[in-house]
Amino acid sequence: MAEERRMVTVGGKGSSLSSSSVFDIANGLSRLSIDSSALSKVSSSSNSKTSKTNAPTVSASFSILSNLTPDEARASLVVLLNKLLLSSSTSAAVNQLSDIILKDASSSSNLQISFDNTFDGVSPGDFSVAAIAGISAILDHQSSALSVITDAIAALSCEALGADISAFNLNDSGDGSSAKDVVSVASDLKILLNGSKFVNREGDEPAVSGVPVVHGKFREISRLLHSSTRVQLNSAIVSNSGSSGTASSMCTTLFSLAVALKDLGNISYNRAKHIVDSRIAGDDEFPAMLIKECPRPDQLKALFASLVSAHSDEEYVKFSHDVSSLLVMVEQIISWEALAAFLSLEGRDFITSGDTSVGEDSAKTAGKKGAKKKKILGKGTTALVQFLKDRLLSMPIQTEASQTVMVLENLVRNFLSLLDPKDLGFDTLLKKVKDIVESNESRRLPKLPKGTRDFAKEQMAIRERAFSIITEVFKRHGAAALDTPAFEMRETLMGKYGEDSKLIYDLADQGGELCSLRYDLTVPFARYVAMNGLTSFKRYQIAKVYRRDNPSKGRYREFYQCDFDIAGQFEKMMPDFEVIKILTELLDELDIGEYEVKLNHRKLLDGMLAICGVPQEKFRTICSSIDKLDKQSFEQIKKEMVDEKGLSNEISDRIGTFVKWRGPPVELLSKLKQEHSFLENNESSLALDELEIMFKALEKSKCIDRVVFDLSLARGLDYYTGVIFEAVFKGAAQVGSIAAGGRYDNLIGMFGTRQVPSVGISLGIERVFAIMEQLQKDKNQEIRATETQVLVSILGDDSALAAELVGELWHAKVKAEFMIHKKVMKHIDRARDSRIPWMVLVGERELSEGVVKLKDVVAAIDYEVPRGKLVDDLCKRLGM
Repeated sequence: MAEERRMVTVGGKGSSLSSSSVFDIANGLSRLSIDSSALSKVSSSSNSKTSKTNAPTVSASFSILSNLTPDEARASLVVLLNKLLLSSSTSAAVNQLSDIILKDASSSSNLQISFDNTFDGVSPGDFSVAAIAGISAILDHQSSALSVITDAIAALSCEALGADISAFNLNDSGDGSSAKDVVSVASDLKILLNGSKFVNREGDEPAVSGVPVVHGKFREISRLLHSSTRVQLNSAIVSNSGSSGTASSMCTTLFSLAVALKDLGNISYNRAKHIVDSRIAGDDEFPAMLIKECPRPDQLKALFASLVSAHSDEEYVKFSHDVSSLLVMVEQIISWEALAAFLSLEGRDFITSGDTSVGEDSAKTAGKKGAKKKKILGKGTTALVQFLKDRLLSMPIQTEASQTVMVLENLVRNFLSLLDPKDLGFDTLLKKVKDIVESNESRRLPKLPKGTRDFAKEQMAIRERAFSIITEVFKRHGAAALDTPAFEMRETLMGKYGEDSKLIYDLADQGGELCSLRYDLTVPFARYVAMNGLTSFKRYQIAKVYRRDNPSKGRYREFYQCDFDIAGQFEKMMPDFEVIKILTELLDELDIGEYEVKLNHRKLLDGMLAICGVPQEKFRTICSSIDKLDKQSFEQIKKEMVDEKGLSNEISDRIGTFVKWRGPPVELLSKLKQEHSFLENNESSLALDELEIMFKALEKSKCIDRVVFDLSLARGLDYYTGVIFEAVFKGAAQVGSIAAGGRYDNLIGMFGTRQVPSVGISLGIERVFAIMEQLQKDKNQEIRATETQVLVSILGDDSALAAELVGELWHAKVKAEFMIHKKVMKHIDRARDSRIPWMVLVGERELSEGVVKLKDVVAAIDYEVPRGKLVDDLCKRLGM
């Protein structure tokens, strides 16, 4: 008995039309029903409109549908009907259309309408929009399914090719720079291939390594298409003047889909052809059939050119139809790829032998004489292949040996029907693939929050080296270490950061205390000084801070800061000189390349704003705008100052003149001292005197060549009161500011104690790490994750001997590891992979002769040493 078709109702209260419903109705998998209340509403609305107007009725010809496939035409009519119901159109139009759809549902596959007829109450533009939306619904439904299936097929191809899948080892960087769908595709493929012994046997294959990017882009565009189509399916008819814009907008998304489909088809064809050429080449019959029947790249190219031409000519209905045809062609290519991969992995024996086992299940027969070699596919692909075999074997196939060609033809027909979205079995396959991916235990691994990241052992080696250099520089200048809590009372942090206060992470109420994660290390330092009544303190702190910012390349929500601060009364401007000197020492010793330290003075900036005519109450907010000049043009900043902050164009232009001034410190200082307006202003005059003292000190310490005097530097934080500075990397990597700081004389006093003048610097170590990692890559330098000096290698299974030898080395402060294995090459490979320079090898001969063998791994030279002199000899060779 035929399966009962699902009923889809349109026009009902709260009902909405989905792409899947449109697809099912268009392909006869569901029946359409119109809610009776919607028909009544349309009828009453129609009578009301008829009594009020005698305007002429518009009409459209059914010829719009003449070049569409039957399912596309049906989808177009269903969408148009829903739009008419939502628009409360005339009952005549709704009845005429519903009669056509319901009559067609009981007829053959060909659409039962005359294309010469016209349809009253709908303009040609509205009809075109409905047609594009109907085709988009089909594309949406099929693309969503294809984005899942194509990943599974690609996984099978990876195993059929024995491909290198290292390109799938992608992780979300956490800073927003990673393409989410690319990483997601790579993750799904790793789930499907988890445990496979068939992959990583061959070299890199572009059609495999390109899968995450190509499939990820297709997945991204499919999601965009779903969002836009859902809106169009459930929106009323727009005015005729707006229909052309709607059609153009919808086709923009479809064009992106077409590009993604073309790339998807090409990469799938390349995998299929590679499988046929390299894996099934010994079979003369079937490869020829595969190559002959599978759509070729030149056919893809021709169809793509056709749709590009239609889009250029604004033939949007034809364009949409061509995109749909392109998707069908790509589905066919992927189906042939699936068949090629399946046959490469399983062969034809399962048809005649009735062997339905695959993967781990075949282990039961692996030990029997004559049994086939065990196939170890991935956990996901094992389940998928088994499902395909079970489905194929349930279909009627002739298995007589004399009818091999006919058997293969039947197999092809059955296999391709299983991958046909219109086939009832396709949904079962789709559900199976989704279950494999979503239920696999790997899927339940935790993920990182946005704006955070893990650091691998090689990255940690770079970080530890950098922290060591930074700590040594800080201690050289007499600083003591300080640590403060990761979270503070909210009242401690609020009101200290200006407009950036919105980026503070607030914590949930904990027993009546309102707390927030620290935004930086400066305010906690000021709080510590105030709480403990200190009047003088030189400290450093290296710790994580947290900001509720939008992650982007090089910008995280959790990151390290390395701070150095001097609090207390000292010689005028000498603490300021020292922190800038420390900054240059840090960046020079970290050896990151060219940089410059931009410097300004907050009082000079305030004097400049006063000279330009900015009201004093707007100084801080205008400083926040000026602080963005390293990221935006002055025209953008001017627009913000005028439109949002209420400055006049004249004042903004004056500011624009001054913020362009930058140059060598001594030269620009001399120029400013010749400007009477700056000398007459008390704030700017004081700032120029202080800068003169500091520049002389920097000159004498031979680091002033690293400093640039820049009047555009503003530093948006509210607590700065004097010198402000910022270090900027000038190399190829675009990382922006890598360090910043300044004087803050009033911050500590904000906590209700006396003022303690302070100045400090904060190194943005995350960006410095990014530069150091890139330099390592550019120099093609390998990074040692450990500092192990010696590998103690026991050739046997004597764990007590290993403990004795390595214990002696540890006691002598030698950095050593041990390994117990019978095969000497396992030990040597371990030493080479970990770049351990020395090995101590002990086997039966060495034990019997009372010696050990020392091996210089790099030079590949062996030395025999008496057992009792091992530690002394090794220490001498290591220079200890």
